[in-house]
Amino acid sequence: MKPQAIARTRDNATPLRLFWLTTLSMILILSTSLMAAAQGLPSSFAELAERISPSVVNITTSTTVAGRTGPQGIVPEGSPFEDFFREFQDRNGNGEGERPRKSSALGSGFVISEDGYVVTNNHVIEGADEIQIEFFEGFELPATLVGTDPNTDIALLKVDAEEPLKFVNFGDSNVARVGDWVVAMGNPLGQGFSVSAGIVSARNRALSGTYDDYIQTDAAINRGNSGGPLFNMNGEVIGVNTAILSPNGGSIGIGFSMASNVVKRVVNQLKEFGETRRGWLGVRIQDVTDDVAEAMGLANTAGALVTDVPEGPAMESGMQSGDVILSFDGNDVADTRGLVRQVGNTEVGKTVRVIVNRAGKTETLRITLGRREEVESAVPASQVQPEDEEEPAEVVLLGLTLAPLSTEMRDQMQLPESIKGLAVTAVDETSEAFEKGLRTGDVITEAGQSAVLSVSDLQDRIDEAEEAGRKSLLLLVRRGGDPRFVALSLHSE
Repeated sequence: MKPQAIARTRDNATPLRLFWLTTLSMILILSTSLMAAAQGLPSSFAELAERISPSVVNITTSTTVAGRTGPQGIVPEGSPFEDFFREFQDRNGNGEGERPRKSSALGSGFVISEDGYVVTNNHVIEGADEIQIEFFEGFELPATLVGTDPNTDIALLKVDAEEPLKFVNFGDSNVARVGDWVVAMGNPLGQGFSVSAGIVSARNRALSGTYDDYIQTDAAINRGNSGGPLFNMNGEVIGVNTAILSPNGGSIGIGFSMASNVVKRVVNQLKEFGETRRGWLGVRIQDVTDDVAEAMGLANTAGALVTDVPEGPAMESGMQSGDVILSFDGNDVADTRGLVRQVGNTEVGKTVRVIVNRAGKTETLRITLGRREEVESAVPASQVQPEDEEEPAEVVLLGLTLAPLSTEMRDQMQLPESIKGLAVTAVDETSEAFEKGLRTGDVITEAGQSAVLSVSDLQDRIDEAEEAGRKSLLLLVRRGGDPRFVALSLHSE
């Protein structure tokens, strides 16, 4: 009886246990959903995609490519097979200069106003003869080019539509955090409208441009996505998909979108002027490294070290080589990249306060910015000290074989008369100087932020640094027309 009673009890308990298991599962599912909602995890991107898709466009460009006049690219020039392939082309009607042909390319973009302004990448439309825009609803319109900015790889197009177009707004890329959800849209690999989702993987990435400020994302970006938008979860554009990092040309989850706060400024200038107008300070700069900071007696490595001051706004306001720019227009300067971006984002013609560290003291300069686009090349600053021709032929210091820069040397090195200093005639390959890139043909124009015209000048600077208890000496080295500061240890020979 007991076994049977136990069996019946178990049988009667089964529905109750299933009830509690089912209830518990539902509670777990509900709690998981609530936790996901609390953490901002979307259950679906469908609603967002449906809302913003009509603003995203496919871009097709057409370019006329000149025909070839021979078998170039098929066989090497001068090859014994060259005549054979030329005869083959002649028999097929291609020998007397191939006719120009049309080359097409695909990309993406997005509409930013109801009157038809479209943003894309410069490389999508560069060199195009015709630009055709395909909209999400299926209709197509020709586009005209308003302006481009190769520095940020941004282009602005315009279409004329009979009806107001659906558009999206820019968001604030500065508030995007690593780990935030993002959605990329575009025309990957020419397959048409496509949506991919991921997160912000990193911020403030720099690739190769002066004004780079990329958002890195693992949202799938492939060829054809170029120029398409990167959205936040509010449907705002926080980036323009520009590049991928890949060994095979396909997405491996490392994509880069130019930050919207950069793009907005560029687009506004292109819309107003048809070109960009960036501020120009007129200095050559380099980062302050640990050894440079020690050699200059600086407390930290913040700021941008001025290596040269050509004719321009900074020179007119009293900026000097060796100044360390600490603040620009009320904002601290962290490094050279930060300063370049701050200056470029400032209005041309604006007078700004620039605080510099000069020989251990701070000075404030007021500088009226010029326009960077008008500057084709910088002119090296003049050195006006007289040249000393009484120096010994050569001397070895700090691992460098040095000689006063004579007229004959200047002619051989094709240096202007304005360059004065010590010529590097040899470098010990085991020395710190060699490790830091000094080479034969370089010219040392300053040491310890003072001009050096002779070997005795350099020795005096070394003695002064040692008496001050410094471990290294800061040299201003010119190679061609390009100056840079190098700090060498005083015990280096």
